[in-house]
Amino acid sequence: MNRRAFHPAGRWRSASRLVLAALLVAPVLAACGNGGFRPLYGSAGIGGANADERLAKVSVVTIPGRVGQQIRNELIFLATGGGGEAVQPDMRLEVAIRESVTSSLVRLDGESGSQIYNVEANFQLVRISDRSVVLKGTSFGRAAFERNKSIFSNVRAREDAENRAAKVVGEDLKARLSAYLAGAA
Repeated sequence: MNRRAFHPAGRWRSASRLVLAALLVAPVLAACGNGGFRPLYGSAGIGGANADERLAKVSVVTIPGRVGQQIRNELIFLATGGGGEAVQPDMRLEVAIRESVTSSLVRLDGESGSQIYNVEANFQLVRISDRSVVLKGTSFGRAAFERNKSIFSNVRAREDAENRAAKVVGEDLKARLSAYLAGAA
């Protein structure tokens, strides 16, 4: 048994070592600054606009189809908090989607018990002033749904899967655009 650990002088030495270590490490950490980290939704600087304000000035071009409209509505809602489309946009977001359905759990008779709805959204963010593409990429959304004997339930299950996949794509696009706009000066 270590008797020094229970002795008052042993406790004082441990505490003094801890304080000494903190005093030596604190200046080093202070010299590191913020390390390039910035809050995503905080101010970009003195007088700078935060990512939410900049995202609200992005116009989302109409995306064809029901799922395209769901993605567009989700983006507009997330960008403006339900405030509607951008009035005087600085940038334009163009999105092209590709949809597919993959069967899974295929039985011996060829019927599928489950399917996966896939949506792939290729996007580009265009600066309106000079029509230059400042960001481009691809976002994916997938949602599984069960198949039944009822046609109505199959249609409704697929629509629900489409809505869930569109929501995933909308949230992903919002996060990617926010990250870009927070870093762009």
